[in-house]
Amino acid sequence: MTDVQTVSALVTGGQASAGPPLGPTLGPLGVNILQIVTAINEKTKDFEGMKVPVTVTVDKKTKKWSVEVGIPSASALILKEAGLQKGSGTSGATWVGDITIDSAVKVAKLKIDSSYAIDFKAAAKEVIGTCLSLGIKVDGKNPKEVTAEIDAGKWEEKFK
Repeated sequence: MTDVQTVSALVTGGQASAGPPLGPTLGPLGVNILQIVTAINEKTKDFEGMKVPVTVTVDKKTKKWSVEVGIPSASALILKEAGLQKGSGTSGATWVGDITIDSAVKVAKLKIDSSYAIDFKAAAKEVIGTCLSLGIKVDGKNPKEVTAEIDAGKWEEKFK
């Protein structure tokens, strides 16, 4: 039997607490929950207000623990770039925001490790596709137009 327990949770960046889902799960393991919550909040403060996946690993014998923080979803990152709380309820019909191509590239850089895209350009196109479903334009254009521009080679310098 293993002496290591892993607890995974989705927490709001910078706002984890000793309450559920972390407290009740970590409490029986005999670790200092406040120390863990403080570490999580420190590591997730850049993702303020976004849902962030975290994994806490606890060695039940030594009471040593570690915190791993994942990257929020592409949607959450795009909404943060656009300064919005939520996307359009009617994608393709209602536009609720606009981000720059540089913002889309920035989100793609954050997500590249968890993306199934074959290269960085494909990862950026995934992000731009997500903009379409959120009702967010890229450089003032329909994301479909921007994807076509990328395919046509217009933004090559962004993918070097």
